[in-house]
Amino acid sequence: MRTLNLPRSLLAGLVLAVSTSAALAAQPTPFTATYQVSRQGEAMGEATITLKPLGNGEYEYSNQIHGTSGLAAMLGANSSDVTHFRWNNNAPETENYTSKVVALKTKQRIMQVNWSTKQVSVEDGKGTMNYAAVPGLVDRNTLLLAIGLSLRNGNQNVTLPVGVRQQVEQQQYKVQGTESVQVPAGSFQAERVTRTDSDKHFDAWYVPKQYPLPVKVAQSEGGDLTLQLVRYSSP
Repeated sequence: MRTLNLPRSLLAGLVLAVSTSAALAAQPTPFTATYQVSRQGEAMGEATITLKPLGNGEYEYSNQIHGTSGLAAMLGANSSDVTHFRWNNNAPETENYTSKVVALKTKQRIMQVNWSTKQVSVEDGKGTMNYAAVPGLVDRNTLLLAIGLSLRNGNQNVTLPVGVRQQVEQQQYKVQGTESVQVPAGSFQAERVTRTDSDKHFDAWYVPKQYPLPVKVAQSEGGDLTLQLVRYSSP
């Protein structure tokens, strides 16, 4: 049998090319997802969630909710959550996050993560909080995406360091089984994920091989909101 001897430089180049291709393949692709939003069973509006690359492994993840029905429409209620994150170790890692809620008055929160000093700064109407960052830190806006990407990698138990106002919470989520789910986008056999480290109600139904976001979410935090997927598009 003849042995093919390749120059070391060529071998190194091939290894680098394969490694780079694998890393690029693992990165999330841009998308736009639209959800029907209800509060305590009553329709209140529509959410549009988008992900777009900014280059050099940086992304912008945006969640815009517009009140279109009931009291939310009367109050002109809208919310805007925008995160810039970097793709690091095959997972999102927050760099900055801005949340703005408008309903009669405006509430805003800004989170900045300095990865050089490994410090988090959070500003809101109550003052400024500072605490240490940890690797893999995400914010509450990118939480749904981070869970979905972890499920895509085959994980059934997910622990995520989530930066909140005063600290990092090691939030834990677990796949409880597969269930049939009917939403405006269609019928799905979805993995139901619950939060296991808190008594706050959180259920999310994912089809991780199809979408990085859940097809349905029901949570008590934020006012008993339920989001159901209406449509999803990706280039």
